[in-house]
Amino acid sequence: MQTINADIVIIGAGSGGLSLAAGAAQMGAHVVMFEGGEMGGDCLNTGCVPSKALLAASKAAYNARSKANFGVRVADTKIDFATAKKYVDSVIAKIAPHDSVSRFTSLGVTVISEYARFKTAHIVVSDTYEVRAKYIVIATGSTALIPPIPGLDKVPYHTNETIFTDYDKPDHLVIIGGGPIGVEMAQAHNRLGAKVTIVEALAVMGRDDQELVNILKQQLMHEGVTIIEGAGVTKIDQNTDSSPQRDKKIIVRLADGQVLHASHLLVAIGRRPTIDRLDLDMAGIDHNTKGIITNKRLRTNKKHIYAIGDVAGRQQFTHIAGYHAGIVIRNILFKLPAKIDNSAVPWVTYCDPELAHVGVTITEASAKYGAHNISIFTSPLADNDRAIAESRTEGMVKVITHKKGRILGASILAPAAGEMILAWAVAITAGQKMSTMASVIAPYPTYGDASKRVAGSFYTEKLFSPRIKRLVQFLLKF
Repeated sequence: MQTINADIVIIGAGSGGLSLAAGAAQMGAHVVMFEGGEMGGDCLNTGCVPSKALLAASKAAYNARSKANFGVRVADTKIDFATAKKYVDSVIAKIAPHDSVSRFTSLGVTVISEYARFKTAHIVVSDTYEVRAKYIVIATGSTALIPPIPGLDKVPYHTNETIFTDYDKPDHLVIIGGGPIGVEMAQAHNRLGAKVTIVEALAVMGRDDQELVNILKQQLMHEGVTIIEGAGVTKIDQNTDSSPQRDKKIIVRLADGQVLHASHLLVAIGRRPTIDRLDLDMAGIDHNTKGIITNKRLRTNKKHIYAIGDVAGRQQFTHIAGYHAGIVIRNILFKLPAKIDNSAVPWVTYCDPELAHVGVTITEASAKYGAHNISIFTSPLADNDRAIAESRTEGMVKVITHKKGRILGASILAPAAGEMILAWAVAITAGQKMSTMASVIAPYPTYGDASKRVAGSFYTEKLFSPRIKRLVQFLLKF
């Protein structure tokens, strides 16, 4: 077994671990990084990148056959499902060099392609290496959560970790879970020609603004996705019938008595932290079912050990892992007591239209400030000239403010919601009021103009009040 002494050991080469390794190594730290799986982690290989590539392919298919109102008719549109999946592979391959062992080695990082575990609180070991480090950062991410549904282990099923490598188009894809992964994969597969049913025990996209979610659900159902809410899966059986129909392979039984027949099954009910092989108890690191317990500096109960990204039991987003990496760099390298701030964390579900949010929700704002102290303003895309020109008027911008105008939260359902939400994230981070957004000169015509319009609506009642009319009439006398 080879022995190495290092400044920082990073366990996991996903988005958080890679960001930390690149930054720390280029600033002069001796960094050792362990990764027994694929470089780039979930985001590159089974998450963000492949899902967005598949959504792009499905959007091309949808647009090719749904633009007759523009006077554009594409005859005999054909979808090659396997080629769409190969496109996903090609996108991953283009990005992979940026996350590769060779690139990080060139940056000065010692990359060990093996799984690591704790031997003590200061020593990390793998099959062939033992590394003693001043600081240790756990960045092992998360993996798909598999529910204890009777019969699930007896049938073939997919998670996000396997569905992108299946080149066979489903006859009927049943998705268990109506969160972001379930919704994105439902729309992508439906647009690529598969029959799709979402089964959600509670409510689809439950953490997002339900007014916008209802608009999104209507769009999904209009496209052909079946949505079943409020009925969980109670049992799954393998169909032993000799019927040749491919969509009869799996029988999904619901709590309300419905029975679904599926050719393919996708489990997308959430994620769990990847901590099983770490031997955390050997280091005395506190953890629970949500992940490794950390304070706002992302320190564990061992002051020299940090946890970042999904494994830290906080928001499970790639951009959060990168943000965590920056916090840890400031703590470890510059000895600054940097702390996380979750007040302006954006998230986006990349369906079409996209659904984005940043800041607090209406419920959170009401609980914190009192319902009488908050206001809600909306700007429907039906009033947006760019949306009208592109026939994309489903959606709106909704903003939550304190009664004095400070921006608290924003939700957007729009074709470019993921891009539009950044402006509101900046405003919330800077503690800005609606006056800032209202005074911006927005290019015309853009979807972003809806953000300026909703900000302007904060002043509508005051500007067009009887008091202002009397003031204007008085001033016009001079």
